[in-house]
Amino acid sequence: MSHSPTPMNIHPIVRPRSVAIVGLSSKPGSAGHVLLGNLLRGGFDGAVHLVGRSGGVIDGRTVLTDVAGLPEEIDLAILMVPSDAVLETVNACVARRVRGAVCFASGFAEMGDEGRAQQRAISDAARAGGMTFLGPNTLGYYNYVDGFYVMMVEQVLPPRLDPAAGPAVAVVAQSGGIGAHIAASLKARGVPLSYMLTTGNEAQIGLAEMIEFFADDPHTGAIVVYAEQVRSAPDFLAAARHARARGKGVVVFHPGRSERSQAAAQSHTGALAGNHAAMQLMMAHAGVLMVDSLEEVVDLGQLILCFPQAPTGGLGLVTASGAMCGIVQDYLEPLDLELPPLAQAQAEALREHLPAYTPPRNPLDLGTLIAWKPEIIQLGVAAVLADPAVGCLLASLPMPGPEAALVWLKSFLAGLANTTKPAIFVMHNEDVPLAPAVLELAQRSGAIVMRSPERALRALARFTRFGRIQAAAASAPAEAHLPLDNLPKLGHGTQAEWLGKQVLSKLGIKTPEGALATTPDEAAQIAVQIGYPVVMKAQAATLAHKSEVGGVLLNIADEPALRVAWQQLYTNVARADAALVLDGVLVEAMGERGLELVVGANRDAQWGPILMVGLGGVWVEALGDVQLLPPNLPHAAIIDKLRRLKACKLLTGFRGAPAVDLEAVAQVVSTIGQLMLARPDITEVDVNPLVAYANGKGVMALDALLVTQ
Repeated sequence: MSHSPTPMNIHPIVRPRSVAIVGLSSKPGSAGHVLLGNLLRGGFDGAVHLVGRSGGVIDGRTVLTDVAGLPEEIDLAILMVPSDAVLETVNACVARRVRGAVCFASGFAEMGDEGRAQQRAISDAARAGGMTFLGPNTLGYYNYVDGFYVMMVEQVLPPRLDPAAGPAVAVVAQSGGIGAHIAASLKARGVPLSYMLTTGNEAQIGLAEMIEFFADDPHTGAIVVYAEQVRSAPDFLAAARHARARGKGVVVFHPGRSERSQAAAQSHTGALAGNHAAMQLMMAHAGVLMVDSLEEVVDLGQLILCFPQAPTGGLGLVTASGAMCGIVQDYLEPLDLELPPLAQAQAEALREHLPAYTPPRNPLDLGTLIAWKPEIIQLGVAAVLADPAVGCLLASLPMPGPEAALVWLKSFLAGLANTTKPAIFVMHNEDVPLAPAVLELAQRSGAIVMRSPERALRALARFTRFGRIQAAAASAPAEAHLPLDNLPKLGHGTQAEWLGKQVLSKLGIKTPEGALATTPDEAAQIAVQIGYPVVMKAQAATLAHKSEVGGVLLNIADEPALRVAWQQLYTNVARADAALVLDGVLVEAMGERGLELVVGANRDAQWGPILMVGLGGVWVEALGDVQLLPPNLPHAAIIDKLRRLKACKLLTGFRGAPAVDLEAVAQVVSTIGQLMLARPDITEVDVNPLVAYANGKGVMALDALLVTQ
C-alpha cells in the first residue's frame, strides 16, 4: 500500500505574502531587529506586522502589544518568544487564523520527557487550528528564489537565485549549523540553490514534508538532506520516491553509526536513533543516495544535480601524470570501481592524434602533450567517455598558470559536449587558489571542478554504486504468489524448529527428511522410514540453542543406539533446565556436507523487513560476514550481494571445492523476503545453517527459527 506524508501547506512558511514578527524586543540590535533587517534587506515586499510587549514604533512600523491586534489570516508568524510562552502564542495565532508559524526557541524535546510533552502540546494546538508549524529549535531558513531570509544572525545576505541558472539544489537539515555549511559549500562552487531550511525538532514539519515540497517545486532539481533522525520511515521513503519520480535526486547524510553519535543526536534535536544499517539499506532501495561524510554530501549534491542519471559503468581516467595512473589504481580496488580497458573503436579514434610513445588506453596518460597541444584534452575526454564500458570520468591534471588552466578547462568542457555521463575536472595543488577566470568559467558552465583527485574518486565511486543499486532495483520481478494458504498455524512468540521447518517445506525450501516423535517407538519408526544414520534434536520453542545443552545428537546408526540416544537427550535437557517440557524429538536423516550459510530476516520497527545472508553456522557470530538486503530484490541482485561477502571465494570454488548453487541460495533468500512481506505477524526468521551444495544440487535448511508477534 502506498504511503505519503500528511499533506501540509508549506507555502505560508517559505513563500509568504504577509509576515508578523511576534515577541519583538524594543532593544536595538536584538535578534528580532536583526531578523526584521534581514527580511527587508532581502527584498521582502509583503506586509510586515510587529508584536512586542513594549509596543512603540520601529522603522516607521507600529509595534502591537498583543497578537489579538493582528489582522486575520496572516501567512507567517515568526515567533521570537521564550519557550515557556510558545504554546500561549501559538494559541493566540490560531485564534487570528495565522496560516503558518516558525519557532526558534529551544528547550523542548531535546530536554527529555517533559520537553517532549510541551512540544506535543504545541504541535497539537497548531494542527487543530490548521496552522503549519516549523520548529521549535530551528535556526531558520533561506528562500533564494524570492530573497526571503528568516535568520536571527546579521550577515551578508546571499543573492537571489538567477532564473537563468536552471534547476537548483534545495537543502533541508535537522541542524542549522550543518545546513548552513552545506549551503555555503555548494554556493562557493557556484552551485545554484533554491532553499536552505532547518527543521529543528520537527514538532510538525519534518524532512519528509520538505522533500515532498521540494519535489514539486519548479526551481528545485535535487535535494540534499542532513538527518539526525527519520521520525517516520514510511513518510520519508514515500517522499523520496516521489522526488525520484519527478526526476529529482535525493542525497542524505545521516550520522549515527556509533553509539556516541546517537547520543549526541538525541541531545541536539531530541532525536531517537533508529537502526542505522536498516535505514541505509531501505533508503538506498527507495532511490536515496546515502553518503558518509560532509565532503560527500556536498560532492554528491552537485553531481546528482548536474547528472541526474547515476552511472553503472567503470571509470575513465584522463591525466598528464603516469604516477597518477598508479595512485588511482590503488584507490579503486577498495572503492569497488574499475578501470575498464579502452574499446578498440575508441583506441583507434585516439591513435592518430597521439605520438607513438603515448598508447591510447584507459587510463589515458597524455603527459606533456597537453602543454603544447591542449586540444588533446578534448579528444581524450570525448573518446574515453564514448566507450560503452565507461560510466564516468575523472580528468586529473597538474595546475599550470592561470591562462593555461583556463584553456585546459575549456578543452575539457568541449570534450563533454556529446555526453551525459558524469565527469569531474581536478586541478592539482589544492592549497593554491584557482584564478578568478577559471572559477567564473566553472560556475557559468556548471562544470564540476575539484582540487583533490582522491575526493573526486570517492564521489564518483559512491555515485556509481548508487547507480548500480538503482539498476538492480529496476529489474525487480513481479511479486510471486507464495502458497500461504496451507501454512501451519503459528502461535505467538518463538516457534519450535519442527514447526519452522514445516513452514519452510510448504514454501518449497528443502529440509531434511524426518518428523517429530513424542515416544522412542515413534522415533524408531521414523528412522526406519528415512533410513539410518539419523540425527535427533530436542524440540521446544524456548530451546533456541539446542547444541549447547546437549540437545542435538548426531550419527545415530541403528535402533539400539537411537533408544539410548533418546534417554540421553532428555537427561541432557533436564540437567540444563529441569522445568522445560519438550514438544518431542525431531528425527531427521543426516544431511550431506556442504557450505554452511545463514539466511535471516528481521522486521525493523521503523524500516520494515530486512534480510541477511552470509557465512553460517558458528561463523556468522565469529566473523559477522553478512550482507543486508531489502525483501524484494531480484535473483541477480541477490547473487551480486553474495559475491560481495568477504568469504565469496568459498562460494565460487576454493582449493578444489566445487562452486555452490548460488541460484538455489538466491531462491531461498527471495522466498524468505516474500514471506516477510506477505506475513506481517512474522517478526524474525533464521535459517542457520542453510547448507549449499555444488552447482545444480540445491540447498538444505538444517535448522529454522521463526518468531511471531
